[in-house]
Amino acid sequence: MRPPLLLAAFLLVPASLSPAGEPLAAAPAYVEPPVAMVKAAPDPTAGLATPSWQWPLSPRPLVLRDFDPPPKPWLSGHRGVDLGAASDGAHVTSPAAGSVSFVGVVVDRPVITIDHGNGLRSSFEPVASTLAPGSAVAAGQPVGTVLPGHCPAAPCLHWGVRRGDDYVNPLQFVMDLRPSILLPLEAPP
Repeated sequence: MRPPLLLAAFLLVPASLSPAGEPLAAAPAYVEPPVAMVKAAPDPTAGLATPSWQWPLSPRPLVLRDFDPPPKPWLSGHRGVDLGAASDGAHVTSPAAGSVSFVGVVVDRPVITIDHGNGLRSSFEPVASTLAPGSAVAAGQPVGTVLPGHCPAAPCLHWGVRRGDDYVNPLQFVMDLRPSILLPLEAPP
């Protein structure tokens, strides 16, 4: 570009950016946005429950397979957790108070479902239970025994939790799943 054209372009660009008749003012290097425009960072703990339930097996079981929900409800995934049981025949207890809403066979596995209220339901399989639908259960009350057949290598219990129609991670009700945050050390005095 030739020097006179470069000078003209340099002078015209700022003039085209200001409203007609108003003098150009130098903008500050940084302008604090109004408070209404500042967005809060998303809360990574949104949707996580405060752990207030009990483990359905005792002693505290190992998690043999984690919750792995599918991206779409009709796709395959793992809609609960598999917990290692001490043995086949281990007692399964209700993780929270509620009432039995289902006892029966689903496909080929005996299942018991407990309605905990507020749209939350726990289901356990394979479990033999003598309870009937409508039975009230307290937190920690035995609701059945683990049967063999779910995990090929070890006795285990599948525990699923639904909130309404959505499966949620059962571990959030017995463990604090919020991410750990490291805070800076205070400066030495």
